[in-house]
Amino acid sequence: MKHVLFIAALMGIMLVSCNQNNQTEEKMNTTLSLTQEWDKTFPKSDKVNHKKVTFKNRYGIELAADMYTPKDANGKLPAIAVSGPFGAVKEQCSGLYAQHMAERGFIAIAFDPSFTGESGGEPRRVASPDINTEDFLAAVDFLSVQDDVDPERIGIIGICGWGEMAVNAAALDPRIKATVASTMYNMSHINACGYFDSEDSQAQRMEKRKALAAQRTEDFRTGTNKRAGGVVDPLPEDAPFFVKDYYDYYKTKRGYHERSGNSTDGWNVTGCQSFLNQPILAYADEIEAPVLLIHGEKAHSRYFSEMAFEKMTGTKPNGKSMVIGNKELMIIPDAVHTDLYDDVNGKIPYDKLEQFFKQNLK
Repeated sequence: MKHVLFIAALMGIMLVSCNQNNQTEEKMNTTLSLTQEWDKTFPKSDKVNHKKVTFKNRYGIELAADMYTPKDANGKLPAIAVSGPFGAVKEQCSGLYAQHMAERGFIAIAFDPSFTGESGGEPRRVASPDINTEDFLAAVDFLSVQDDVDPERIGIIGICGWGEMAVNAAALDPRIKATVASTMYNMSHINACGYFDSEDSQAQRMEKRKALAAQRTEDFRTGTNKRAGGVVDPLPEDAPFFVKDYYDYYKTKRGYHERSGNSTDGWNVTGCQSFLNQPILAYADEIEAPVLLIHGEKAHSRYFSEMAFEKMTGTKPNGKSMVIGNKELMIIPDAVHTDLYDDVNGKIPYDKLEQFFKQNLK
């Protein structure tokens, strides 16, 4: 019996080794079509090295990422995986964050989530609370086995809708030693309750369910997936401020990218259906690792970070910066939602990000 168990254990070790080798080969022999020229919405830094990498999540979907490494890197470094916003691509906000963190001494990857950008997955332009959280965990898998990364010093950054995914990933995976959610959106809450809870009733949710069910039937009948449209264009004069805020980023030279759904034709109409009944931060209060929530004082979405902070700490911040234990809410004065997307207004607190990760990825 002991002999059988020994052989089984040995085969398990060999299988892990083979899987790691296969993962290396997969990264080198990607099935994805990756753009090699610099096509970001921000200039390339002369302080970092950049390359494209790929890795698979546990559903077998191959993800595309940009890896940024400090040019003076020596030894094993702390690493950070970045993604978001919801409907954006790695050539926009997440790549900018990743490059800045690499300038400050971290290895950083910005990845396109499943079904989005240069990453794999069919059909295109759908979202999943489970699969897109898994994307962060797969990024941690990838970073954990890199020769120049210390696997005990890995953190993540989620921007906008991927802020919720990042917090959810932190609630699932203790390998994540520090988490930042910047200008966070709670996609579960907004799909179920609407903007500012304006659709928070059983009747309104039922109307959404009926509309999505009808669209699924139509999509199946036609063999297509109807798109919901990206940020509205042309912009109506009476559009709410937050719509104008998005337009100013996604539809102008400031942040437009041809692979971004928000810049072009958006998500599938049924793309967010599963969020309607999946509040994914159920056990966020059990996250033991440090979490930093960053939000603009004047952002329409600020209440999402406040809700997450209250969930994790039991305390309502009421619009104020606050620290309780290793959970922190940082409110940026006068900043709106997209001020934390790029460097146009100088609102992203990179010094704070550097301090937070260096302190917690020791």
